[in-house]
Amino acid sequence: MALELISDQGFRLDGRKPNELRKIQCRLGVFGQADGSAYLEQGNTKVLATVYGPHEVRGSRSKIITDRALVNCEYSMAPFSTSERKSRPKGDRKSQEMSMHLKRTFEATILVERYPRSQIDIYLEVLQSDGGNFCVCVNATTLALIDAGVAVKDYVCSCSVSSIVDRRAVDINYVEESSVHPNMTVALLPKSGQIVLMEMSSRLHIDQLDGMIDASTKACRDVHRVLDQTVRHHLAEGAQLLVQTLS
Repeated sequence: MALELISDQGFRLDGRKPNELRKIQCRLGVFGQADGSAYLEQGNTKVLATVYGPHEVRGSRSKIITDRALVNCEYSMAPFSTSERKSRPKGDRKSQEMSMHLKRTFEATILVERYPRSQIDIYLEVLQSDGGNFCVCVNATTLALIDAGVAVKDYVCSCSVSSIVDRRAVDINYVEESSVHPNMTVALLPKSGQIVLMEMSSRLHIDQLDGMIDASTKACRDVHRVLDQTVRHHLAEGAQLLVQTLS
């Protein structure tokens, strides 16, 4: 018998409504050795993001791009991040694929032309995984870039959506992500509404596409409100600390 992901009363297995995000908790400036850092929990998925740079390009000079910054992104999962305690080498195929998607997302978001002949490094570590790893990594990196003072076009916010029978469930967890239902992941610049990345896990009927995009973009804007409140609170705390130091 197939697992019922949404009950007749309209609730998901974790008690959320279809259009309800998982609880988001986040902090900026959690790692003092980096230029910028952030820790973000979205439900039971927990990610640490660190940013170094802009700095001089390391390694071969052939990597230097004269008119913009080189964005380097590395994604990894801690051995204890899932119920299967196994070591995942940083260079495994899944990690490389995730790193590539994240790199493309932030190349489209960072104002790279402001940092010619330089490099920006983004490191992501999934500490606990319960679905939506890419989305949580995007949201954590956005905060880390802001903490580092790197110029960006806008916040980039990401959320996933699944078409479950005739309903659209946003911010899906691992059980929902692993089901047979089609999933979509979207990364959005909320102010302009520009989608910088969209990925489907399986085929979807064209009649469902607009509804899936609408649900995911609305969820991204809900994520943006949480991230923006966190940044404003962080800046207010910093300003208050500065006043206390100077007085």
